[in-house]
Amino acid sequence: MGKLLYGPTIEIIFDDRVLAHLQLVIGAKLRRGESFFFSWRDEQSVGDGRSTIWLDPAIPMVFRYNGGRMPKINREWLELLTHSSNSASGLQLTEEVGALGKTSEE
Repeated sequence: MGKLLYGPTIEIIFDDRVLAHLQLVIGAKLRRGESFFFSWRDEQSVGDGRSTIWLDPAIPMVFRYNGGRMPKINREWLELLTHSSNSASGLQLTEEVGALGKTSEE
């Protein structure tokens, strides 16, 4: 499991495969200087709710992976995540879709 570290106090745990896709989507938007919401479903261990943060280029962010190799990128899922990031509600993390399906870290 990897971590998304945002600002001085926020630490969010995601599977390395999920984190790799998020890095590509979030990185593209922040490179363009765009701020946006990012929402995901919480794990049952922390209440099984939903969380949302405001992502801004001025706030430091680190993508910390547990594994040493970059997972294969699922282009279909990446396009779906990118499309949602451009909506009024912002990036919504969804289950993986497409040819690669939900697989373990490569």
